[in-house]
Amino acid sequence: MDVNGIISAIVVGAIIGALGRLVVRGKKHISILVTIIIGIVAALIGTWIASLVGWNETKGVDVLEIVIQVALAAILVSLYVGSAGRRR
Repeated sequence: MDVNGIISAIVVGAIIGALGRLVVRGKKHISILVTIIIGIVAALIGTWIASLVGWNETKGVDVLEIVIQVALAAILVSLYVGSAGRRR
Protein backbone atom coordinates (compact mmCIF):
# COMPACT_ATOMS: atom_id res chain seq x y z
CA MET A 1 0.00 0.00 0.00
CA ASP A 2 1.45 3.34 -1.03
CA VAL A 3 1.01 6.76 0.56
CA ASN A 4 -2.11 7.53 -1.49
CA GLY A 5 -3.70 4.28 -0.34
CA ILE A 6 -2.98 5.07 3.29
CA ILE A 7 -4.38 8.59 2.98
CA SER A 8 -7.46 7.23 1.21
CA ALA A 9 -7.97 4.63 3.95
CA ILE A 10 -7.79 7.34 6.63
CA VAL A 11 -10.25 9.61 4.81
CA VAL A 12 -12.71 6.81 4.03
CA GLY A 13 -12.29 5.48 7.58
CA ALA A 14 -13.08 8.89 9.05
CA ILE A 15 -16.22 9.19 6.93
CA ILE A 16 -17.41 5.63 7.58
CA GLY A 17 -16.62 5.95 11.30
CA ALA A 18 -18.48 9.27 11.56
CA LEU A 19 -21.50 7.83 9.76
CA GLY A 20 -21.44 4.77 12.00
CA ARG A 21 -21.20 7.03 15.03
CA LEU A 22 -24.22 9.02 13.84
CA VAL A 23 -26.29 5.85 13.53
CA VAL A 24 -25.70 4.90 17.18
CA ARG A 25 -28.09 6.65 19.56
CA GLY A 26 -27.19 8.23 22.86
CA LYS A 27 -24.05 9.79 24.29
CA LYS A 28 -20.80 8.41 23.04
CA HIS A 29 -17.57 9.13 24.89
CA ILE A 30 -15.22 8.19 22.06
CA SER A 31 -12.31 10.11 20.57
CA ILE A 32 -12.02 11.04 16.90
CA LEU A 33 -8.93 8.84 16.59
CA VAL A 34 -10.86 5.78 17.79
CA THR A 35 -13.71 6.74 15.44
CA ILE A 36 -11.29 6.83 12.49
CA ILE A 37 -9.70 3.51 13.46
CA ILE A 38 -13.13 1.89 13.81
CA GLY A 39 -14.10 3.37 10.44
CA ILE A 40 -10.98 2.00 8.74
CA VAL A 41 -11.57 -1.46 10.20
CA ALA A 42 -15.26 -1.36 9.23
CA ALA A 43 -14.41 -0.19 5.69
CA LEU A 44 -11.89 -2.99 5.20
CA ILE A 45 -14.15 -5.70 6.61
CA GLY A 46 -17.18 -4.32 4.75
CA THR A 47 -15.30 -4.36 1.45
CA TRP A 48 -14.18 -7.91 2.12
CA ILE A 49 -17.74 -9.05 2.93
CA ALA A 50 -19.12 -7.29 -0.16
CA SER A 51 -16.52 -9.00 -2.35
CA LEU A 52 -17.40 -12.40 -0.85
CA VAL A 53 -21.07 -11.87 -1.62
CA GLY A 54 -20.31 -10.30 -5.00
CA TRP A 55 -21.73 -6.86 -4.22
CA ASN A 56 -18.63 -4.77 -4.80
CA GLU A 57 -18.24 -2.75 -7.99
CA THR A 58 -14.82 -2.54 -9.56
CA LYS A 59 -15.58 0.60 -11.60
CA GLY A 60 -17.55 2.66 -9.09
CA VAL A 61 -19.03 2.97 -5.65
CA ASP A 62 -21.60 0.37 -4.70
CA VAL A 63 -24.29 1.55 -2.30
CA LEU A 64 -24.68 -1.88 -0.69
CA GLU A 65 -20.98 -1.94 0.13
CA ILE A 66 -21.25 1.44 1.85
CA VAL A 67 -24.32 0.28 3.78
CA ILE A 68 -22.39 -2.77 5.01
CA GLN A 69 -19.44 -0.58 6.02
CA VAL A 70 -21.60 1.93 7.92
CA ALA A 71 -23.54 -0.86 9.65
CA LEU A 72 -20.29 -2.50 10.73
CA ALA A 73 -18.97 0.85 11.97
CA ALA A 74 -22.16 1.38 13.99
CA ILE A 75 -21.84 -2.09 15.51
CA LEU A 76 -18.17 -1.53 16.34
CA VAL A 77 -18.88 1.91 17.86
CA SER A 78 -21.65 0.37 19.99
CA LEU A 79 -19.36 -2.43 21.14
CA TYR A 80 -16.56 0.01 21.94
CA VAL A 81 -18.82 2.41 23.85
CA GLY A 82 -20.37 -0.49 25.75
CA SER A 83 -17.03 -1.96 26.72
CA ALA A 84 -15.52 1.44 27.59
CA GLY A 85 -18.52 2.18 29.80
CA ARG A 86 -17.92 -0.98 31.80
CA ARG A 87 -14.28 -0.05 32.41
CA ARG A 88 -15.15 3.25 34.10
